[in-house]
Amino acid sequence: MWNFRKQGSPTRPDRPEAAPTTTKQRGDVAEDAALAHLQRQGLRLVQRNFKTPGRGGGELDLIMREADGTLVFVEVRQRASTRQGGAAASITATKQRRIVFAARHFLLRWGSEPPCRFDVVLVHGRPAPAGERPDPAAPPVRLEWLRAAFDASTTF
Repeated sequence: MWNFRKQGSPTRPDRPEAAPTTTKQRGDVAEDAALAHLQRQGLRLVQRNFKTPGRGGGELDLIMREADGTLVFVEVRQRASTRQGGAAASITATKQRRIVFAARHFLLRWGSEPPCRFDVVLVHGRPAPAGERPDPAAPPVRLEWLRAAFDASTTF
């Protein structure tokens, strides 16, 4: 019958653990795919998963740097389907404010503020974890990179 893991996710005994089962694990796989895509486009990773201290702050999924020195704050959104608007619909004004808040907090470390931009990478479908083959029955994964998806002046 069914075995249940601590997170409450069912695991079939006849099938080895293959796909990520928690939201966090699926998010990490999506971030890995987005990071690899951005690095192929020439961006360099500065920091991953930067969190502001305390409650109610924000998190920056990826902080990248363009060749020209522009600091790029990247939000990665993944949705397996478009039933509830898809990945893009999940980036609300509140989410944008939290990202901008976290970016401002991150920039406090810098002596002078470099040129900055807020990008979004939408991951449509479910990418396979690194080192695993994608499920041939699953729809193809598509990444959509939205440069300058929003800016700090329009979020407050």
